[in-house]
Amino acid sequence: MLHVVLFEPEIPGNTGNIMRTCVATNTHLHLIKPLGFSLDEKYIRRSGVNYIEHCHYTVYENWEDFVSKNHGKMYFYTRYGHRPHSSFDYSDTTENIYLVFGKESTGIPRWILKPHLDTCTRIPMTDKVRALNLSNSVAIVVYEALRQQNYPNLFWDEPFDEGHKGNHFIEDYEGE
Repeated sequence: MLHVVLFEPEIPGNTGNIMRTCVATNTHLHLIKPLGFSLDEKYIRRSGVNYIEHCHYTVYENWEDFVSKNHGKMYFYTRYGHRPHSSFDYSDTTENIYLVFGKESTGIPRWILKPHLDTCTRIPMTDKVRALNLSNSVAIVVYEALRQQNYPNLFWDEPFDEGHKGNHFIEDYEGE
């Protein structure tokens, strides 16, 4: 199973967007306190629209609480990583894979990163930007992992039932 871990997220809009991404991808979300907002805030709801009630998430008191309750392969996303995110193999669908992201202002602390140097990674970008938006970064990495897993349990190839507008929404267009 694929998991997104947010270490001390600060911005409610980012977490709301990430919740929506997690719902869209059947990804479990793990939130590590302290949070910079209340999960009841209207900003979370606005970003996640009406999907938040479908988000599977767990809140932890701290990093130690999270680590004590979760086991599997962990990847840490930091601008100090030495390999691009796409160089890792996320294809094993039988293993719990945790994609760990830090807080918006300072990232993941070095005391967490140092023991995991072999799985510290980064999203390539120019030197003109310090970091991408957290919710964008999560989406990039989640979809890379899902691509390697051939998008398990997601609608992407026929036959499938699109569910909202129908399987042939474009083909059935006859002009207005």
